[in-house]
Amino acid sequence: MTAGAERPLLERARQVLALEARAIERVAELLDADFAKAIELVLGCQGLVVVTGMGKAGLIGAKISATLASTGTPSFFLDPAQALHGDLGRIRSIDLCLALSNSGESSEILRLLPHLKRMGVAIVAITSGKKTSLGQHADAVLAIGKLDEACPHGLAPTASATAMLAVGDALAMVLSEKREFTAQDFALFHPAGDLGRKLIQVREIMRRGAELPLVPEDASIRRAVACIQQTPRNPGCAIVQRADGTLAGFFSDGDLRRLIAKGANLDAPIRNVMTPSPKVIQAEALVSEAMHLLTRHQIDQIIVVDDAQQPIGLLDQQDVLAIKI
Repeated sequence: MTAGAERPLLERARQVLALEARAIERVAELLDADFAKAIELVLGCQGLVVVTGMGKAGLIGAKISATLASTGTPSFFLDPAQALHGDLGRIRSIDLCLALSNSGESSEILRLLPHLKRMGVAIVAITSGKKTSLGQHADAVLAIGKLDEACPHGLAPTASATAMLAVGDALAMVLSEKREFTAQDFALFHPAGDLGRKLIQVREIMRRGAELPLVPEDASIRRAVACIQQTPRNPGCAIVQRADGTLAGFFSDGDLRRLIAKGANLDAPIRNVMTPSPKVIQAEALVSEAMHLLTRHQIDQIIVVDDAQQPIGLLDQQDVLAIKI
């Protein structure tokens, strides 16, 4: 395809993206007191947030439910059609229903409302407006307004679906912050894959005990080298300690090579050639933070210390790469 033939395709794609971006901006302007009310309702919910929606709205709802569940708000998605055929029994009076319908007139959603009301279930709606049938029966309405779809026929849910998704994300993120949901909490729900590797704690993979190449600061360079060689798993460095056990410095294989090139006296004290005040990290920190420090400072190892600044572990970049999840 020639560059000239590609141009109309790219222009149309940019038009779609611009339209959907404007839709999100417009929805942001429409947020009102009902958003704060929705947050209060969810925070006060003693059960689960049951998300429901039909068709494309249902697909968006399933994603919103997954985001809620992974960021501290227990949730599951319920197909409204299946709910009318027995799955309504999954909902309890202590739950809250988050219902999605752009038109606010989806028959499957509207048929659920009387049953939810009878059970005393609070309803939060993401729909085009408060005057829709769904909006009129909801306890809080997150209105997205009447949006022009990106579809050339104005039919396929595009801009409206994007707006619903963005509102759902806003709801989930504000709830997460209100619950003081931490990165450590997030890690509990994401144990697998690359994300899981980044979210585990340093203490889970750090080297410790006999695998720590510890030497006193008055030890000779020669003794430090022997310590490195004798320590299991080839650490490639020595951790230098003061008499009180606190961290004094760091000595690496690279330091040794440079000293040999200069013809240095290997019987000199290690404190004379070590790197003082090396980079450290706490055992409770996430591996993602350790990876950031390793990359930012272009180092291969980072020392793990306790609150008293005593070395209790060592994390090598190879330890991170070797994690299998």
